[in-house]
Amino acid sequence: MDDFLAARSQMALSLGFHIIFACIGMVMPFFMAVSHYYYLKTKKPVYKNITKAWSKGVAIFFATGAVSGTALSFELGLLWPEFMKHAGPIFGMPFSLEGTAFFIEAIALGFFLYGWDKFNPWFHWFTGVVVGVSGIISGILVVAANAWMNNPTGFDYINGQYINIDPIKAMFNDAWLSQALHMSIAAFCATGFAVAGVHAYMLLKGKNKEFHRKSFRIAAAFGCIAAILQPLSGDFSAKDVAKRQPAKLAAMEAHFYTEKRAPLIIGGIPNEEKQTVDYALKIPGLLSFITHGDINAEVTGLDQIPKDEHPPVAITHYAFQIMVGLGMIMLLISILYFYSLWKKHNLMDKKWLLKLFAIATPMGYIAVEAGWTVTEVGRQPWIIYGIMRTADAVTPMPGIVYSFYLFTAIYLSLSFIVGFMLYRQIKMVDTLYDISEDLSNKQS
Repeated sequence: MDDFLAARSQMALSLGFHIIFACIGMVMPFFMAVSHYYYLKTKKPVYKNITKAWSKGVAIFFATGAVSGTALSFELGLLWPEFMKHAGPIFGMPFSLEGTAFFIEAIALGFFLYGWDKFNPWFHWFTGVVVGVSGIISGILVVAANAWMNNPTGFDYINGQYINIDPIKAMFNDAWLSQALHMSIAAFCATGFAVAGVHAYMLLKGKNKEFHRKSFRIAAAFGCIAAILQPLSGDFSAKDVAKRQPAKLAAMEAHFYTEKRAPLIIGGIPNEEKQTVDYALKIPGLLSFITHGDINAEVTGLDQIPKDEHPPVAITHYAFQIMVGLGMIMLLISILYFYSLWKKHNLMDKKWLLKLFAIATPMGYIAVEAGWTVTEVGRQPWIIYGIMRTADAVTPMPGIVYSFYLFTAIYLSLSFIVGFMLYRQIKMVDTLYDISEDLSNKQS
């Protein structure tokens, strides 16, 4: 492995881990706030217990997200110094504002964790809401910086110089809305299905049914609503990519030749040498309709893109298919879930539905990882689209491969530690409720 590949691999590894921590940190506080609201309105202890249990999970992921996010900020400067030299002054504002949002989130989380029975109950609830809102704002600001890399604006690039810099225009570039919307909904979908899946599994085991049933309903509501909205934001994003990054769209769809009435390709194995897609299902005209709203519209293929600017087609295509495929599965589960609610079926009688949620536990995060692969790999060979190539931005410092190995070991260790802590947290909750149920039975 050469240093360039090692630098890219280290960045991909760091982003891959951080995006999961970030999604949970963005979304779980809203679950927590809903259960806390129910407690304040109903005074039922089960909602207080749910809130406290989820708040401990939020604290775990906030800490790990802070560590992984800090590592990422250092890696940008250490691995990509030429990129930061020119890009830092342009899109530094979103990162600065993200730091402020993170600071507010940390204070609010501290208030919430240690404010039980100390603050006014509704002010205490409000601090939990602030945790969620500031977390979402942090995520949107970071995505705005990434969107700028896909659609660099807010400056003039003349004779290799970046002049007339406008940080506001750079932050609110043409890509930020579609990317921020798509990523935010994806975070709710992934986290909702992950949390609902865990509680569905515990319900199937017959553990603390009231606690897990109410927890499941809150998480499933968020996840399923997001899963239904996600195709709409995906369509919005696809149209935006078709307009701004035709090479990325062509790689996503393995669309090698420019043509009218372009087919939508489902599945298939791209052959970049022969410029064919084997074993694929092709729906005539659907790609033209999705991207341009006209079944007969022309869609740009890779034949219109210089060969040295082609993204890796196979990786981008497979990642896109995984993202869309898992999204459709979660959409189907969501429809089944809301249909069950509409028919007023007893969820406990629908073991098959709980099993679907349990199986779907990791699907949202796999889809998120696949989506980020599409975003980042599909932009290659550019780190700043159309202006700076990734190979020109990497550090000249040797030995990056050893740094990659070190970070791999650190992140794998961190994932095992977080997994162990969450496992202990779940076991502790179940043990406490088993004890409380025994006491209740004895008293009765």
